[in-house]
Amino acid sequence: QAQLVESGGGRVQPGGSLRLSCATSRTIFSTWTMGWYRQAPGKKYELVALIGTHGDTSYKDSVKGRFTISRHSANNTVYLQMDKLKPDDTAVYYCNTIMYGVPQSDWGQGTQVTVSS
Repeated sequence: QAQLVESGGGRVQPGGSLRLSCATSRTIFSTWTMGWYRQAPGKKYELVALIGTHGDTSYKDSVKGRFTISRHSANNTVYLQMDKLKPDDTAVYYCNTIMYGVPQSDWGQGTQVTVSS
C-alpha cells in the first residue's frame, strides 16, 4: 500500500494556479517533516518546499511568494498551493518525508504539472 499519494496536477496557462495534495498515514503525518519535490525531464529531483511537524516552512527561492505549503491533520494531507505558475514550474511533483534535507521514503507516482500557453 502506497504511503504517499499525490494528486491535483494538470495543465494550466502561465499565471494560473493549482493545488497539489499528498495523502498519507496518520503515523507519517504526525512524525515527519514533509516536503514537495519536483523533477523536470532530464533533471534531478529538487526540493520545492517543506513543512515541519509544527508548521515551520521553507521554500526554494524561485517559488517564494508564489507557492504555499500547508498540512492538515484532519485528513493527514499536505498541500502545495501553486499560484502565478510559470513554464519553468513544469515537472512531475512528488511529496516525501524529509530528515536532514534528505528524502526518506519510497517515491510515489507523483503528479504531472504542465504550464504552457
